[in-house]
Amino acid sequence: MSSGLQNVYLGTWEVYMNEPKIELRGVTREDVSRINRWLADDEVSENWFGRYSYGDPAHLGYHPENVDQFTEQQWEETFSNPEHIILSIYTVDGLHIGESHIAIEESLGDGQISILIGDREMWHHGYGTAALKATLEQSFSKYGLFRVWADIPEYNEAALNMFQHLGFKHEGTLRKSRPHEGSRFDSTIMGMLSNEYNSG
Repeated sequence: MSSGLQNVYLGTWEVYMNEPKIELRGVTREDVSRINRWLADDEVSENWFGRYSYGDPAHLGYHPENVDQFTEQQWEETFSNPEHIILSIYTVDGLHIGESHIAIEESLGDGQISILIGDREMWHHGYGTAALKATLEQSFSKYGLFRVWADIPEYNEAALNMFQHLGFKHEGTLRKSRPHEGSRFDSTIMGMLSNEYNSG
């Protein structure tokens, strides 16, 4: 069964000497099943995009709970979409740990970046930073984007620190845009221009 980027190896990245290497690969159906399981965990989903008003975990680009019903054409349209790049994040040992997104607005040379480390055992070990670095390389070097940005809830301090550490600038605040644990929180827009990107 063909699946666009499925099983395509896209490279190994190492951010700093003491940070782990990761691989970005095409998404498989098994990967999506794991994404679906991870998002059932409230802490994972809340640090990703929260939940829809009807309770299901929010997700970009597709609904993981529906992928089992995808036809081959639907799979191709979703995971080979040049305007929304979706890749799986793997360790170099072959462990699937998350997902990387670049939602591209071609007319603006602009892309929204999202990084999910769904395997909670891999949190706070540098994998998110490595995945973000790899996604930036894809965004600027492969797709030639002028600007990338991310929408990060204020309660996800680890993500805010990670993006800032890699050179993202605060561009704005979406007031009370994120429901979380019965309250509403601001969301921070962080951005980076191509001339601010340092691939070294």
